[in-house]
This record gives sequence, structure tokens and C-alpha cells, in this order.
Amino acid sequence: MREAPLLDVRDLHVHYGAIHALHGISLEVLPGEVVALIGANGAGKSTTLRAVSGMLAPTSGSIRFDGEEIAGKKAHTLVPKGLAHAPEGRGIFLNLKVRENLLLGAFLRTDKEGIQRDLEAGFELFPRLRERADQLAGTLSGGEQQMLAIARALMSRPKLLLLDEPSLGLAPQIVERIFEILRDVNTTQQTALLLVEQNAAMALRLADRAYVLETGEVVMRGGGAELLASPDVRRAYLGD
Repeated sequence: MREAPLLDVRDLHVHYGAIHALHGISLEVLPGEVVALIGANGAGKSTTLRAVSGMLAPTSGSIRFDGEEIAGKKAHTLVPKGLAHAPEGRGIFLNLKVRENLLLGAFLRTDKEGIQRDLEAGFELFPRLRERADQLAGTLSGGEQQMLAIARALMSRPKLLLLDEPSLGLAPQIVERIFEILRDVNTTQQTALLLVEQNAAMALRLADRAYVLETGEVVMRGGGAELLASPDVRRAYLGD
């Protein structure tokens, strides 16, 4: 029997005023799965994540998370249900310390011992953050800020983590490390990932499955390895 999707998006339409940004997007993420969204700038990838996480209200369509319809619900109501979003641009609080940023990721939780365990787990995943725990987040490097954004999102103990351009503006060796950590998070914590990433090769190597978006529509879908080997994908997104 086929496993029920953790996230099931059907015929999703989103408008920015008169601009029709998403034209009936459908996708799904199974429990513990890594799914990538790839495509050119303006394809609708970030808009899809914002609609799923409650940052945007869709015009029409269905978004079911863990069996519950969540389309149009506010972002803060979705975090306790197990949905976390690490947005493009990182979204950390630059004037707060690293430790304070991490604790804000658990602001809806009341299990103090569990929060401390997860704080320690975040420091284990990102040793650099332990070294910088009492520094202001604004003093961190770009790579360290990205690590902080991911670690903070994990503090809510998500079933599904939405990641928007985690490699943006980072040096190649830092990108490699970020993706190693994402693989570790997925395999050891069984956290499902929905990943938007301009570095299509890295995203497809990590992903179990992927969707290719063009101008607000899904134009191709398949396994990560399958799409990585596709001549059309390689020509359009990998520069081959």
C-alpha cells in the first residue's frame, strides 16, 4: 500500500496582485523524503514555499499537511504542527546572540529539557555555532548565518523543513558542508526536506525526487538521479 504524503499540494494558484505567479502547481513530499524544486529565477519556487508555510495566501487549490488542510492558514499556526521554513535571505535576528536566535526557534515549545537537548544537538550539527554562541548573529559570516537559520528552524522539531536557497552567496566548500548537514538531518532525524536551490546539481544529488518549474508550472518531475541524468535538465540548468 502506498504511503500517504506528509505534504500534498494540489492545483495551487497564487497571485501577486494582477500577476499570476503559480498556475496549478501539484507536488507531494512523503515522510522522511527529500524533494527538490529547481528552475530559473521567477519560476515560482520560492512562491511555492511561501504558500506552503503560510507566508502567502493562495488564490485557490489545496495544501494538505499531515492529513490536514492548511491552505491560507497563518505561518505561526503551522509551526506547532511540524512545519518549519528557513527562508531565502536567512531571516535571522542580527541584533540577537546566536544562542538567543536558536532559542527563538523553540518559542512555541514548553519542554525545557527537550529544548536544551535540541540546543545541544544543534551545536553538535554545527560546531561553529557553539564557538559563536554568545556573539551577535550580525557578526557571523554568510555561511555561519545560513547554518544558524537551519539550526533555528530545527529547534521547532519539524516533520518537514522548507529550505529556500541554502547555498545562496556561499563559497563552494561551505555549500558542500551545508548539504552534508542536510543529508545528516534527513537520515538521522528523519526530517523531510522540501528544498529550493539554484545549484541544481547539488539539489538533485541530495533529492529522492524533484520537480522542475517554469513560469509557475511543473514541467518535469522524477527521481533526483533520473533528472540529474536528463539531457534536457543538464542543458537547461547544469550548463552542459
